[in-house]
Amino acid sequence: MNHIFNKAAKRSLGRNSRFMLTVVLILSIVMMVPLTASAAYYNTYSTIATLGNANNCYSSQGFAVGSTYTYSIKINSDESKAVIYRTKMSDGSTTLMTNGDTSTTYATYLGHANDMVLSTIDGEFYMFILTTYAGNMSLVKLKYVGSTFYKVGNYTIKYNGTDKGMSGVKITSNDSSNINFLFKSGKTFYKGTLPLTANSGTINVTSAFSINIEDALVNGSTVSNINSYLFQGFGYRNNTIYLPLTYENVSIVLVYRNISTASGTIYSDNDLSFRITSSAYSDLFEIEDVGIDNGGKLWFNTNRRADSSDTTSDGVHYFNGYTAF
Repeated sequence: MNHIFNKAAKRSLGRNSRFMLTVVLILSIVMMVPLTASAAYYNTYSTIATLGNANNCYSSQGFAVGSTYTYSIKINSDESKAVIYRTKMSDGSTTLMTNGDTSTTYATYLGHANDMVLSTIDGEFYMFILTTYAGNMSLVKLKYVGSTFYKVGNYTIKYNGTDKGMSGVKITSNDSSNINFLFKSGKTFYKGTLPLTANSGTINVTSAFSINIEDALVNGSTVSNINSYLFQGFGYRNNTIYLPLTYENVSIVLVYRNISTASGTIYSDNDLSFRITSSAYSDLFEIEDVGIDNGGKLWFNTNRRADSSDTTSDGVHYFNGYTAF
């Protein structure tokens, strides 16, 4: 009886040993295979507000995201007037801001107003707006209180001693003494510093890095005609740039990381991309600028046209499903 029991126990032990050996072998193979995550790709959006054309300002340009509101600039055909819309992110209610210096609803000094960035200084709220012009009106500073703005400053941007117009601006950091800006012109980014409370003066910039767009992957593939895409402003959060580009009714957003230590030519994040191809606005779907709210939602403003006569479709939107980290 004991002899039979021992033989059965040995057979069971043998089976268990072989089973455990198989499990260990499988786990070892799995651990040797690298884990690959699929690239994140976002191609749908929601519209929170449609913007008007006050004072014949029909072309959306700079855009910024605050804690409660987004701010959108629109300009007229000869860039002699610009208006600013404030949109509440929670419900889309939109207000045309008032120029507190003139009691009108437009400004005459913002030029193309291609990009903007918000800043809080000593508890008060400001906008820095790029005109794209060279000279002492390259960058304009507005103070805003509620839905009213006031012009309080303007600056010259210089590179290697020469006045330079820029197309994009964001603030990367500030301290008790200075504001540190990141500017863009074409594919090149520049760094510049301004005293915290200065309302005039010169911002001398240095070249920081350039970006590669030709090899950027959007949903896993390069964009064959990407050099035909138009550059816009850009967004910035947590050492990362979000760069919109547009070609007709297609807009993409490329992502570049580790900006603080970047030099030379840098490449986009191949595992994160955005694209909207619009059939409803087949004449133009132009993401002008992007910004990220406190919760990580990626917002943008648009010039949208269903056809060449459509001037009433510009809006404020966000990408569905994406949260920045």
